[in-house]
Amino acid sequence: MARKRIGLYPGTFDPVTLGHLDIVKRAVKIVDHLVIGIVSTNSSKAQVFSLDERVEMMRREATSIAGERATVDVKTFDMLQVKFAHAVGASVVIRGLRAVSDFEYEFQMAAMNQRMDKEIETVFLMADPRNQAISSRLVKEIAMFGGDISQFTSPYVAERLVKRCKELGARS
Repeated sequence: MARKRIGLYPGTFDPVTLGHLDIVKRAVKIVDHLVIGIVSTNSSKAQVFSLDERVEMMRREATSIAGERATVDVKTFDMLQVKFAHAVGASVVIRGLRAVSDFEYEFQMAAMNQRMDKEIETVFLMADPRNQAISSRLVKEIAMFGGDISQFTSPYVAERLVKRCKELGARS
């Protein structure tokens, strides 16, 4: 029997966007089991949603996408990405690229990960052209200023983000 190919798609996912979901949809075509790893803390990014909220939204959005192609699991992690990949048995790390500006950082990370564990490969999936401009940071900014984010997230995530932005605005 062939060994099950496990992939890891790591990120902050604050919030999950249509771009993220597009990568999930395409990642399940190349792995048997996809672990979506949500980074518990990222000092370079201010999170709008708690870790539990990000996990709940990703589970809700991603599990239906996989269909019968692959199984999907959403887990949190607070360690080096390559160590987490090893811990979940992933042989492949899936990364999405939106633009050339993403490539330099992702290339460096892939090279460092490979130096730490030669058994784990990094696979880059190019963003669908319709999703190339979407970033969680910009979606949050548009929502904070009352803009329409329906073309960047699912209706459920958009509703949650608009509500959170109103809550945050009321605290200011």
